Amino acid sequence: MSTLVGSLALVTACGGGEDDTARTPLPSKSSAAPAAGIVAPARIEVIAGLAGCKAEIRIEADELREGLCHSEQADYRITTFPAEKYKEAWLDAAGVYGGTYLVGPRWVVSAKAEHLEQARNKLGGTLRQLKGTS
Repeated sequence: MSTLVGSLALVTACGGGEDDTARTPLPSKSSAAPAAGIVAPARIEVIAGLAGCKAEIRIEADELREGLCHSEQADYRITTFPAEKYKEAWLDAAGVYGGTYLVGPRWVVSAKAEHLEQARNKLGGTLRQLKGTS
């Protein structure tokens, strides 16, 4: 558990990943999903491709994977997780920093807030505002 906490503390300013055996999740029930009703699977390379860029993997850990992705429109940090519990723990840890994140099944995308809505149209997911500490 201390490894997870240490990894989360290190990564909250960054982002993370997912294993290669990820299965395709069910479409999101929220209105945040794109018109086709598709939500991107929890795999960095697939999410990056849908966002229009190629990911550079930065972190490979048991609890997460993280990749950076640079498109013409924006820079994205994509974090994927092998299970929802790791994603929720990462979001809890990231909460101290605040900010807006695009969140899907076992993945989180970080970017400038103005680019997240455009990413949501391609990837699905839900925009989640984290409060931060003052």
